Amino acid sequence: MNNEILDSNLEENTNKFKPRFGMIVFMIVAAAASRFLPHPPNFTPLGGMALFGAAYFTKKYWAFLIPFAALWFSDIILNNVVYAQYQEGFTLMPSYAIWTYVAFGAMILMGSQVLRKINIPTVVGASVAASLLFFFITNFGAWYLDPFHMFADDISGLGVALTAGLPFFWNTLAGDLVYVGAMFGGFEIIKNVYPQFTLNTSK
Repeated sequence: MNNEILDSNLEENTNKFKPRFGMIVFMIVAAAASRFLPHPPNFTPLGGMALFGAAYFTKKYWAFLIPFAALWFSDIILNNVVYAQYQEGFTLMPSYAIWTYVAFGAMILMGSQVLRKINIPTVVGASVAASLLFFFITNFGAWYLDPFHMFADDISGLGVALTAGLPFFWNTLAGDLVYVGAMFGGFEIIKNVYPQFTLNTSK
């Protein structure tokens, strides 16, 4: 009797793996890994990762957990391997990165509301909104932390910080549009070619 129950539980757990869920995770991890390739400043997959997870995971805790985990692990490698010479020993998360993570969470939250229906206008609109969220939140963080005392501690200083970050906004926007287009478009193509990915079974 116990063996029958064990076999039944094992079969149930085995059947819980869904190809759609695995593909979504794979595409987010692949996008995170692309951060190791040479790229222009601020041309990153962060917006694509955030919006893609928000749009396609049916359980919204996965929309936060998987992209955040992919971002964090890629950050660990970047900070401690690729850019190790700029760190003072091993670091799990530099203090300034908190604003990147706040912006990332805001993009996921926004995407989970805006991308309930996936079509070109909503995806493009969400991409632009994600770029703006990242721009305002991270540049607010740069002004608030201001480790090099570059900005005045008032609204004029915030304005200077936003103005200083404006040239980087266009790369952020371009990166979001490219990665969102590639990830959403790629997944829709996969769904058309392989029908099992069209099932709403992500858990």
